[in-house]
Amino acid sequence: MFNYTENAKVGIVAGSKSDQDVVDKITAVLDSFGIKWELNILSAHRTPNATAKYAKEAADRGLQVIIGVAGLAAALPGVLAAHTILPVIGLPCAGGPLNGVDALHSIVQMPGGIPVATVGIGNGKNAGYLAAHIVALSDSEVKAKLVEYRKGLGDIEG
Repeated sequence: MFNYTENAKVGIVAGSKSDQDVVDKITAVLDSFGIKWELNILSAHRTPNATAKYAKEAADRGLQVIIGVAGLAAALPGVLAAHTILPVIGLPCAGGPLNGVDALHSIVQMPGGIPVATVGIGNGKNAGYLAAHIVALSDSEVKAKLVEYRKGLGDIEG
């Protein structure tokens, strides 16, 4: 039923296969830091029980963070967060009549006690970088790579 990857640290859950272009941005960043990940296509609306089961089992399987990728109503990240104590990163996707603004608002406006960290609309890179920061808290190799990456950015003014 689920696509599990042995020793994965990041679980990516997309609401639809049509989100693949955004998912590719996440995985490129994770791969650059040597972070193992897994991808599952689950829907908060069409497969709510499977979505809840995935989230409930994630920590016991060794995941450290989940990225929920969704557009339109974008309930997926919130549903994942409701069923795990792991950090959940919400990635709103562009599309629909509001071009992702509705998804952004759905993800960022969570009730107290069920937080979802949120990145910009379609910003798979930042979702990947935020996940890398979380993994780096307990992985010295990822931390060292992240420190080197940040040094390479130079001084950012503004």
